[in-house]
Amino acid sequence: MNPVNHVAIIMDGNGRWGIKHKQSRNAGHKVGLNTVQMVINQCINQKIKYLTLYTFSSENWKRPKNEIIFLFNLLENFLRKKINKLIKSDIKLKFIGELNKLPIKLQTLIRLSEKKTKNNNSLQVNIALNYGSKNELINSIKMIKLKKILLNEVNIDNNLYTKNIPNPELLIRTGNTQRLSNFLLWQLAYTEIFFEKKLWPDFSDKDFKRILNKFKNIKRNFGSI
Repeated sequence: MNPVNHVAIIMDGNGRWGIKHKQSRNAGHKVGLNTVQMVINQCINQKIKYLTLYTFSSENWKRPKNEIIFLFNLLENFLRKKINKLIKSDIKLKFIGELNKLPIKLQTLIRLSEKKTKNNNSLQVNIALNYGSKNELINSIKMIKLKKILLNEVNIDNNLYTKNIPNPELLIRTGNTQRLSNFLLWQLAYTEIFFEKKLWPDFSDKDFKRILNKFKNIKRNFGSI
């Protein structure tokens, strides 16, 4: 059976769920936090060491300003209210993306959350925030040139936001959309991908366990026979 060490998730469908059930995209984002908590709990139960969540892409700045503000406030409130629970659960937080372009108050809270959880090791939750994989690759190459080191696969890996994080074995995208949306393009080269029709707030623990069980029985060749 295939071991699962790192799961990445594109949490698609919050806005559509909110419109359908509450006539508000923001309501869907709020309800989606319950699914985040469920997945975190399941990762701990399944002894999965890394979880990466696509929270806000570099393209999401095109969304309405009030929705962007709501998303950032939602994250701030989550970090303030849940940080002690995360510490108690031995969860480490790491944020990846162009964080310097985020609101200053959020940047400060991010740094504080990372500092408070840095010694935890049951589960590392990577939050991709203002993240775009193409920019990540460009930045990695710029760093390599700046350091005047050889441009190769190892050095690209070592200058990505995900340095020292193993590549995901498994990617899940909810929301009935079958694309990667500029997420971990380098890191997903040999990742098994599962596209789910359900919107993120409707994604259940049974759905997560079903995908994990299916993944564990996939024959993974990595280019061989």
